[in-house]
Amino acid sequence: MTKDTSDFDSTSQLLPATEAPIARRKLSHEVLDRLLPRIRSGEFPVGALLPSERDLMSGLGVGRPAVREALQTLERMGLVAIVHGEGARVLPLNAGKVIAQISDSAMHLLAGSSDLLEHLKEARLHFEIAMIRTAAERATDAQIAHLQGLLEEHKAALEHPQRFLETDMAFHHGIAEISGNAIYKAVSQAMLEWLEQFHHEAVRAPGAEKTSLNEHIKMFKCIAAHDPDGAAKALTAHLKRANKHYGPKLSARTRAKT
Repeated sequence: MTKDTSDFDSTSQLLPATEAPIARRKLSHEVLDRLLPRIRSGEFPVGALLPSERDLMSGLGVGRPAVREALQTLERMGLVAIVHGEGARVLPLNAGKVIAQISDSAMHLLAGSSDLLEHLKEARLHFEIAMIRTAAERATDAQIAHLQGLLEEHKAALEHPQRFLETDMAFHHGIAEISGNAIYKAVSQAMLEWLEQFHHEAVRAPGAEKTSLNEHIKMFKCIAAHDPDGAAKALTAHLKRANKHYGPKLSARTRAKT
């Protein structure tokens, strides 16, 4: 007697052999998926408390571990602050906070790959060219005055290497601020902070600070003159030279020989 396989055949046609099985999800993921849209929609605005653990457990039909894990994930995302005895309060979020969330992972990734570090330097070059062109086109008198103030602080730090590096970063960040673009500012700050971890004092040539300052002065003059082509040219020369000072961390023996 031949077995009837009609039901099996019709069902198998709906599920290709290459189709991956549906993965079982943790309950905490389901809780997170319920809470995120409510935060994004403004149902829980900045400063508001989320429902208590007990209310979430009752309303969603899950246990305390699932609720706590979901809330801890929201905290790691920077969306809430969990205060003992108070609950989870919604925090304001901006581009800087979002990008900061990936900083530790980015540093770990960059530290393990010299190729990625070179890619970062290349990406920063193209990014900052676009950014300085925007600054030269849009800078107001007040913004130019502010950038000049940052340049004066940079000049005053000429004999203090660590402070000089800090004011160098502040000057570049000041250029990003002129755009008024929150993404520009956040990405610029992140790139500067990531690269700072790979800055080699040992490979800095004598007089490098003076050279860097003069390059920044050229960039500033082009921005003040609303000369985007000149600004891009000055920045390109500056970063191509400065990029030589960023690389994988040197060993103690290598530093001693440098």
